[in-house]
Amino acid sequence: MTEKELICVNCPMGCRVRVQLDGDKVVSVSGNSCIRGKLYAEKECVRPERILTTTVKVENGSHRVIPVITDKEIPLDMIFEAMEIIKKAAVSAPVSEGQIIIENILGSGANVIASRSMNKVK
Repeated sequence: MTEKELICVNCPMGCRVRVQLDGDKVVSVSGNSCIRGKLYAEKECVRPERILTTTVKVENGSHRVIPVITDKEIPLDMIFEAMEIIKKAAVSAPVSEGQIIIENILGSGANVIASRSMNKVK
């Protein structure tokens, strides 16, 4: 049995949460003030996920790149592979905020979307 200590980032409380693990199974969670802390700690110890933010090349735009973000968290162990796909992507201006740039990246259910609009250069 192993124990991990985390600081919960789901609210301003910043609880020190302790998680007892038996292999990759969560046995108990303590130190959390709310249910969000328990759920965060369980997920963080079993298969952590993150929102991915980066940039994508843009052609004919007012800038060379456009900021993008995943519309939901993806597993942390997919981040490097997702970045390899995103590095190869390019989009043509105009681009609208929220426009899907890459749909369902790596079958994760998350879309890579533009986080701002960009006009086409005339």
